[in-house]
Parts: sequence; C-alpha cells; structure tokens
Amino acid sequence: MIIVMRHGSDQAEISHVVEAIENAGLKVHISQGVERTIIGAIGNEAQISSIPFEAFPGVESATPIVKPYKLAGRELHPKTSAFELAPGVQIGGDELVLMAGPCSVEPGDVMLKSAIGVKAAGAKVLRGGAFKPRTSPYDFQGLGEEGLKLLAEARKETGLAIITEVMDTRDVELVYRYADIFQIGARNMQNFNLLKEVGKTDKPVVLKRGIAATIKEWFMCAEYILAQGNERVILCERGIRSYDPSTRNLFDATAVAIAKAETHLPVIVDPSHAAGTWQWVEPISRAAVAIGADGLIIESHPNPERALSDGAQSLRLEKLADVAKNLKPLAQAIGRSF
Repeated sequence: MIIVMRHGSDQAEISHVVEAIENAGLKVHISQGVERTIIGAIGNEAQISSIPFEAFPGVESATPIVKPYKLAGRELHPKTSAFELAPGVQIGGDELVLMAGPCSVEPGDVMLKSAIGVKAAGAKVLRGGAFKPRTSPYDFQGLGEEGLKLLAEARKETGLAIITEVMDTRDVELVYRYADIFQIGARNMQNFNLLKEVGKTDKPVVLKRGIAATIKEWFMCAEYILAQGNERVILCERGIRSYDPSTRNLFDATAVAIAKAETHLPVIVDPSHAAGTWQWVEPISRAAVAIGADGLIIESHPNPERALSDGAQSLRLEKLADVAKNLKPLAQAIGRSF
C-alpha cells in the first residue's frame, strides 16, 4: 500500500501512520520529498486492508497495491482456470463452449425442439429461464419448477447440460436439484446474499455483468462467490446501458480483454442481450471469439415470432447452426476449437 501524506504534515502524523503499519506486522519504506512524504507498506496487505488510513491526520491518499479481488485476480492465481461445467464439458481450455436456447422455458415441446436444434448446431449447454426477471410485472415471468422439469426432460433426451437463472436465495436449493449451472442475471449481479448462497454450492456459476456496473464491481461480485468456497465462476459480458438506442445494450469488448488479463476466471459473452436484435448476434459473436472469450451464450428458438420473451434477439435454430459453423475457422485461427 502507498500512503501519501499531505503537504506540511508533521513528524507526529507520519509516525502515527508508521506505527499503525508496523503494529500490523508490515515493514515501512519512507520517501521524503520537498512537497510530499510517501510511505510504503511492505508485506501482506490483507493485514492492513481494514485500517482507514485516509481518516488519519495528515494523510492525503492511501492506494492498495494488491487488487481487492484477491481470489478472482491473477496475483494469487496466475494460471487460467479451466473446469468442468458438466461431465465431458470443460470451459477455460482450448475449446470454446456454446450455450444456446430460448430466453424463457416455454410449455409444450419448445424446449425439446430447442435442445435437439442447439445440440445439432454444436452447443454443449441448453439455456432457458424458468424464473424470469422482467422489466414489466405484466410480462411472462417464467414457469418456475415446471420449467425446471422441462429443462431436465430435455437434458435426459439430448445429454446437454442445462443452465438457468436463479433470482432468489429461497430458490437456490430448488434450482440446484435440476440445473447443472447457475446463472446470476445482470439485475442480480449485486444481490450479495444470493451470491453468497450460490457460493456455498458446488455448481458452476455464470455471473453476468450488471447493466451499469464497472468492471471492478463485476470482479468484486465474483469475489463474493469465490469467498464462500465455490471456485467454479464464469464471468459473462452481456452489454451495458448506453445512451445510443441502436442496440439494446453496448457490447463492451474491452471488458472481455480486461477480464481475461486481470482474472483467472473463464469469460463468456452473451451477444443476444448486447444486440437486442438477431441481425447483430453473429458479428458480436465474431468479435467475442477474436478478443478471447471462452464461450458464447446465445438465445435461439424454433419460432422466434412466437417466443414468450426476447423473440427479436433470438436466432432461428438453422441460423444458430450457420453462426457456429462460421465461427469455427475464426477460432482455429487463434489456436482454439469451437
């Protein structure tokens, strides 16, 4: 940690800071210039992270050197994490993972048709929301446990792993019984109690970036899950809120690059929510693969015109197959498979 003293701070104020650092078991390096005195705390910063140095008399600023997302960051975990999402399905390695399916789990045979179609396109994971957070309380809210059962039936028929959103701490146990992968949606990124609950489980968690979240806030939310003992966390960039209405959200490609550099966690992209319109899903997907994403989660539907939610951004199953086919040579060009 670097502590900068104010111009004119006296020796008593400097000694007070030094004493606090040394009492915590760290070493001190002092650099005294004409205008400022800079104090360096050398050692395990965790031992002084709770000390409010900026409240000390004479202190101008205190800047941590070790990043606050210690479990998600590469400083303590330099090797990129790779782990199984389900038997035979690994993320974080050379092979990119495709997750696809309808926005919402729908009644009837929609999920089974979707599962067969997305598997044919090369997907390893079927997506579908049994519980749906909607902007309007009058929109379709999902089928709840009945939707989870439909997902489980589709998995039984196709062998695909399933990912579905959990919205409430009270539903974690229920969703755990059916799903292979938890999804924490953008609206719940900072639902800290929910993050803690999924962190206590042994299932992989896809954590979507909030609609107006900074990259650091996103990483710190992953830290909540990791701190509970669940090491299988996947970051998902799905676009952030922008002033421009041309797309539903603004796909932040730099966030993928930064997440790959700053953390050891796998990173995937949701081009559907970034685009809001199916025409832009493929070009965003290409950008995601090129910049280093470990996978994609794409909304697709047998008949988007009749989808109960997000039909405009959902690919037809045959289009999904074309997109996956077109991404293969791009993945190969950067030494990966798809």
